[in-house]
Amino acid sequence: MEEVKERILEYLAVKQIKKDMKGPILCFVGPPGVGKTSIAKSIARAMNRKYVRISLGGVRDEAEIRGHRRTYIGAIPGRIVSSIAKVKVNNPVFLLDEIDKLNSDFKGDPASALLEALDPEQNSTFTDHYIEAPFSLENVMFITTANTTATIPGPLLDRMEVIEISGYTDGEKRNIAEKYLVKKQLAEHGLKENQVKISDNAINEIIERYTRESGVRSLERNIGKLVRKAAVQIVEKNKKSVTINNSNIKKYLGIPKYDYDIAYEEDQIGVVTGLAWTQVGGETLFVEVNTMKGDGKLQLTGQLGDVMKESAMAALSYIKANAENFNIDYQVFKETDIHVHVPEGAIPKDGPSAGITIATAIISALTKKPVRKDVAMTGEITITGRVLPIGGLKEKLLAAKRAGIKKVVLCSKNKADVSKIDSKIIRSMEIVYADKIDDVVKEALR
Repeated sequence: MEEVKERILEYLAVKQIKKDMKGPILCFVGPPGVGKTSIAKSIARAMNRKYVRISLGGVRDEAEIRGHRRTYIGAIPGRIVSSIAKVKVNNPVFLLDEIDKLNSDFKGDPASALLEALDPEQNSTFTDHYIEAPFSLENVMFITTANTTATIPGPLLDRMEVIEISGYTDGEKRNIAEKYLVKKQLAEHGLKENQVKISDNAINEIIERYTRESGVRSLERNIGKLVRKAAVQIVEKNKKSVTINNSNIKKYLGIPKYDYDIAYEEDQIGVVTGLAWTQVGGETLFVEVNTMKGDGKLQLTGQLGDVMKESAMAALSYIKANAENFNIDYQVFKETDIHVHVPEGAIPKDGPSAGITIATAIISALTKKPVRKDVAMTGEITITGRVLPIGGLKEKLLAAKRAGIKKVVLCSKNKADVSKIDSKIIRSMEIVYADKIDDVVKEALR
């Protein structure tokens, strides 16, 4: 969490130099369970300030933010002023949780009411309808959290400094579990550390085969389940201690729920490993292409969204326009149907990062050249054959590492993103950069 730490240190440094520094308005954006709310608590503790939190999930009444006018029966101040009155200081760390889940209805738009509170130029004279006098929020350090910025209204997002908090690597999850989660669950269930021992390989097993998430909530729930099962053993069988390792974990947690896609054992024709970003982290995604006699139709299956369908059409257009470069006889397109399928058909898939994967699979199927089994790729394609950059790179590279991929092909514009990623993740992989689909094909096909 380097970026978060740096930003807070910058604020504290300026605060020491300039005593009347305005509080920043930060927005932590990341998947569920990565600790956005916990970071806000830690910031308050580190700065020795009072901490106050309100949840905005489902709030749809403007009066909850600005308060009611006193002419109404049952009028009360808004939640911002009420919270500051409770903590009795004018410079708390104020967390507005789940800001992306605000609603609006006929009672007004709470997002618009927040504009004044979250604008550093206006919040020195924040006016609550109940108090009817300006109150300065200048010294308050506002922190907001969201799972996505897509649903935050533009004017509101414009007033906040967005800090991305990505999912954890398996190593980071292991550290969090060993240093914090196991102790927390033992304390919550009234057990001591010498009564229940959960081995490192058992924690690895939970991370890899019982959970699939960016955060650590499911990991904590599974550790809690192990501790409860151990408590039953201690009470029923009068055991002094219970040790859980990967040889007996199935007895406690049942059959593993997940098995990560592993790279193919041998090179395949028309099958390419792509990399996808999901809400719960990165995944490998196999794209399969088959050709059959027909009249040149393109068929797409596997619950693909509009963006992926358009990527497939763009890929085919480029291949048709440049058939000679790939040693493909143009007559093939008139006599052959092309079927593109992405397995696990029940799961909807969409996003602008499968273009080069689909193009490589089609070229492999038409030229009958096998694709290297240890190569994965991610990037969008244009109809002129350019490779475009993509997002969610850290999660995608983690998925490639788990699947045993040795080489990953990316757009050369993603170089800056790779430089920010922990070297431990990419140490075992070769990263290859491509500007045109021809570069991708050279790396991927035998």
